[in-house]
Amino acid sequence: MARHEVEFRRGEFSLVAAGPGTGKSLFALNLVLFGSSPVMYYSADSNATTQLTRATSILTGDPVRDVKRKLLADEFGEYAAYLAKRWWLRFNYEARPTLKVIETDLRSYFEVFGMFPHLIVVDNITNVAGDTPVEDAGSYAIGLESMCEYMSDMARYTGAHVLALHHVTGEHSDGLNPIPLSGVKGKIARVPALVLTIHKEIDGMDGKVLHISPVKNREGFEDSSGQTFSSYEFNSTSLRLTDLVDIL
Repeated sequence: MARHEVEFRRGEFSLVAAGPGTGKSLFALNLVLFGSSPVMYYSADSNATTQLTRATSILTGDPVRDVKRKLLADEFGEYAAYLAKRWWLRFNYEARPTLKVIETDLRSYFEVFGMFPHLIVVDNITNVAGDTPVEDAGSYAIGLESMCEYMSDMARYTGAHVLALHHVTGEHSDGLNPIPLSGVKGKIARVPALVLTIHKEIDGMDGKVLHISPVKNREGFEDSSGQTFSSYEFNSTSLRLTDLVDIL
């Protein structure tokens, strides 16, 4: 995404939006595993078994089905060395974390490592329990915008980049076509410095390409239509994403 001037800057808040099953969680996991920054990952949308097997498969290149079989058969020891190299990555698996839980985790991270994480991932933003009760569509949008403002403030206070995953409106939920800025659910694109949308291309042979569009970007190129994107090959066996430019 560097050719489209997309950077995850510390002290800023970004949003990645896509339909269910498109691959936004796998995008985030690839990002944190192949980076070298301290990370706090709030995995409300996926449990520990799912994230452990996915991460191990991405790191090693082993088929995710084989990794999960070894985990369930208590034959997981061979992967300990791979996972130990990512000691700076910490997960919270609460299905509905509160703002107090998030703040406590970040203080604990600071106490253990002497610094805040450089990257905080929230998967998904709608899973975080906010202070605004949801009674109708209006309060839903207000609550989401308030949550975005909270996460933007959190980015500035901690010096981390806060990356939140989010959903799209119904007409874009199949993820088969470029998703514009207006397709972000709740119309909450005002606060984030960067908004990315993801749609997929399926070749009919179990192959998939993820297209990532910078629909808002305060510090670089943007195309709010979603028609300009970077493309990544998705390996359904190892769950790795590879930039098609590197392949070609």
